Amino acid sequence: MRFQIPFGGRLLRALLAVAALCTAAAAFAQGGKTEILWLGQATTRITTPGGKVIVIDPWLTSNPKTPAAFKNLAALGKVDLILVTHAHFDHFADAPALAKMNNAAVWGPAGLNDSIVKLGILPVELSPRFGKGGTIALFGPGGVKITAVHAEHSSELTWKNPATGKDEIHVGGEPVGFILEMENGFKIWHMGDTAVFGDMRLIGDMYRPDLVLIPIGGHFVMNPRDAAMAVRDLIRPKYALPIHYGTTPQLAGTPAEFNAALGTAPGTARMLVVDPGQKVEF
Repeated sequence: MRFQIPFGGRLLRALLAVAALCTAAAAFAQGGKTEILWLGQATTRITTPGGKVIVIDPWLTSNPKTPAAFKNLAALGKVDLILVTHAHFDHFADAPALAKMNNAAVWGPAGLNDSIVKLGILPVELSPRFGKGGTIALFGPGGVKITAVHAEHSSELTWKNPATGKDEIHVGGEPVGFILEMENGFKIWHMGDTAVFGDMRLIGDMYRPDLVLIPIGGHFVMNPRDAAMAVRDLIRPKYALPIHYGTTPQLAGTPAEFNAALGTAPGTARMLVVDPGQKVEF
C-alpha cells in the first residue's frame, strides 16, 4: 500500500524547509564577522555577522576627514538602519538624506526624533522614538539588539527655516550612546560625544562591551587622558578604537596620546587605530 502525504504534509514540509533556512541563517550569523568601517569624526558603518548594515552618526558629505569616495552617500551601499547619538550637525547632517535614499529609519534620542517629525525633516515612519535604557531588536529573533545608554554632552538641533532662511534652535533630546549586540554576541559601545561620567562603570558592568568606539579629541569631548582612564578603570573592554579627533583644531587629542595614557598593565584594552576609510573585523 502506497502512503500519500496530504496537503497538510506538504505544508509541514514547507515549514520544515523554512525552519532549515532560518537555522542556516542563524549559523551563518554565529560564524560570520563584524566589520567596522570608520569614516571620520563619529561616522561608523557596521556590518553585522548576519549581513545587516548599520550607520551611526552620518556626517560624510562635508566632513573634511571623510575619504572622497564616501562623500557620495551611495558609496555606503544598502543601509538597513541609521543611529544618531545626538542632534549636532557633525553627527546628524546626512542622516535625513541617507534615510530617504535607503528607506531606512533613523533611531535617536526621543526628543530629537520628535523634532525631526514636527519640522517635516522626515516622516514619522523614518523617525521612530526610543530613549535611554530602551532596547530595540529590529531584525527578528536572534538579530541585533541595540540599547540607548547615557552620554554626558548636549544635543541642540539647528534647523534652517525655509520660510525665513534663518537658522533656528530646536529640541534635540538628551544625547545617548549605543550598545550594539551582534547576532553572535559580540558587543560594541559607540559612545557618541561624551565627557567622563561615573556610571560608565555601571554600563560596563551591565553590558560588558567587547569594543568601545570612544571620543578622544578634547574640548567638546574627553581628551586622551580622560578617555584612557574611562577605558582602563571604568569600562574595561577588550578593545578601544579612538574616534572624534583631528577634524577641527579644537579636537587636538591624538591616538598616540591616548595609547600612552592607556598604559600596558595586564588586562588593559588593546587600542586599535584606523584611518578614515579603513576597516577592522572581529
